[in-house]
Amino acid sequence: MGLRVGGVSEDFRKQMLGYGLTTAEILYRMPDHPSLLQTYVWQNYDMFPKFPALSDFLAFWQQKLDGPLHSVTVAHSKLIKPAELRAVDGVFRLH
Repeated sequence: MGLRVGGVSEDFRKQMLGYGLTTAEILYRMPDHPSLLQTYVWQNYDMFPKFPALSDFLAFWQQKLDGPLHSVTVAHSKLIKPAELRAVDGVFRLH
């Protein structure tokens, strides 16, 4: 859980600012065995569609880590959304 500032978690503040939960499946080549792929799963709050936090993480990866990136698959979902409304055909009460 994120840090609390004034009784509200930092994660909740980010969601209110439009951040969504972003998950990236990162496939990379093993440094000692380049023909083998390894999976790493990254998850954080990020902004769609530019994903600045993920972009920063991938830049760090390419600069500091040995395993070259093969591919990145991204999933993103806003956790706080407008309420979904549906028309109701009727109301039934059971006492």
